[in-house]
Amino acid sequence: MALFLIGLVILLVGGFFYSKYVENQLGIDDRETPAVSKADGIDFVAMPKWKNWLINLLNIAGTGPILGPIQGILFGPIAFIAIPLGCVFAGAVHDFLVGSISMRNGGAQVPKLVGRYLGNGTRKFYNIVIAVLLLLTGTVFVYTPGDLIANDLMSVAEGSNTIWVIYAIIFLYYILSTVLPIDQLIGRVYPLFGAFLIVSAIGVLIGVLTKGAGHLSFQGAGLLADHPTGQKFIPSFFITVACGILSGFHGSQVTLVSRTVASERENRATFYSTMIAEGFIAMIWAAGAIVLLSQGIVPMDTRATLMVGEISRFFMGKVGGLLAIIGVIVLPITSGDTAFRSLRLIVAEELNIDQKVPAKRIGVAAVLFVPAIFLLYWAKSNPNGFNMLWRYFGFTNQLVALFALAMATSFLLNSGKNYRIALIPGIFYTFIVFSFILYDPAVGFGMNYKLSLILGVIIAIAYTYFVINKSKKNKDRIRAITLQ
Repeated sequence: MALFLIGLVILLVGGFFYSKYVENQLGIDDRETPAVSKADGIDFVAMPKWKNWLINLLNIAGTGPILGPIQGILFGPIAFIAIPLGCVFAGAVHDFLVGSISMRNGGAQVPKLVGRYLGNGTRKFYNIVIAVLLLLTGTVFVYTPGDLIANDLMSVAEGSNTIWVIYAIIFLYYILSTVLPIDQLIGRVYPLFGAFLIVSAIGVLIGVLTKGAGHLSFQGAGLLADHPTGQKFIPSFFITVACGILSGFHGSQVTLVSRTVASERENRATFYSTMIAEGFIAMIWAAGAIVLLSQGIVPMDTRATLMVGEISRFFMGKVGGLLAIIGVIVLPITSGDTAFRSLRLIVAEELNIDQKVPAKRIGVAAVLFVPAIFLLYWAKSNPNGFNMLWRYFGFTNQLVALFALAMATSFLLNSGKNYRIALIPGIFYTFIVFSFILYDPAVGFGMNYKLSLILGVIIAIAYTYFVINKSKKNKDRIRAITLQ
């Protein structure tokens, strides 16, 4: 319990003070924001601070900060320290920087920002990676809420065609949220979704504090435990937890909200604190999982999606557990809808397709949903399909973050600010991402563990050289508004 509480202090107190430091580097002021200067009633729409905060939280908090920590806690209580440190110094910094830099560039999506600060060659490669990630994200966030609805709300029999009806309804909502003006659907339903999310998080937290005393560690294990599958803490933990610490997917979401914020003074709350809130959610569900696992209430090999229901009912009873499950279902849906919306905006921005015309918005969206449906069919038809889908999602998610952190490093360096706040997390995650894909036998190359770590270090050094060198070379041609 002490480690859990220490982690919460690091997350909340550390986040409060470090966010102010990052804000100073950004030089937040009262200049006109894109929501005001480019208002179009579709994507550029000034909305209240509280609504932007809630929308951004629900956008970034998919099932990652729940399913990831539930699996990540199998590495031991060290998760209670790694999650908050990662949120404060990496994840929240990533979101704050990307959202603010997007606003300084007219609400531009990340591909345009990558091209401006790192060159068009890097931008072209990034476009491929982000497109794959958003398709994986949208597909995963149809699969997981659909299965949670089928298993925990409707008790649908395995193999029943009812699951495809549920998937179709979720897809229909995603299509509407992708093409309608942002304040007409997303802006209206998110407050209701947010209420379920808050109820579920508070309910599990109270349960952990009242029922979890003495059960937040594994018998015979210290800070680190032996993962049942034999995975190594470095690098697998940081890929497994993913969204609860750092997520490249968030870059595509905060740029959506950068178009709806009326004042830069709101940026720290809108972008940084929402990631801290996501870390808080991750801590709560990790704690709930370790309580049940350490007492043998559920076996160690219980699927994460099934653990959600077990944790909810154990801490909150039948009625409260039902509300908690609904809260968890809300999370992937409110990330899946904006994943497709972000992909629409990126494609439209890259191909210069006017999004004020409804027919053109629908046309772009239609093209995007076809591969997502095929991916979903493959994942559902393959016995190991979802596991493969999730692990590639985790890897691609972190890979995308490296581009955003490199872009932010270049932006800060060329603005005369402390670029290390973005560079250091980028270096660390370069090591994590590449050592993981080299080592992991399931989705990677299955190389020798020590050799993978050595190669990861070498690639991280190369990343450092590339980012610094590219930033300096591009200095003369960068036309972005500076932070002075």
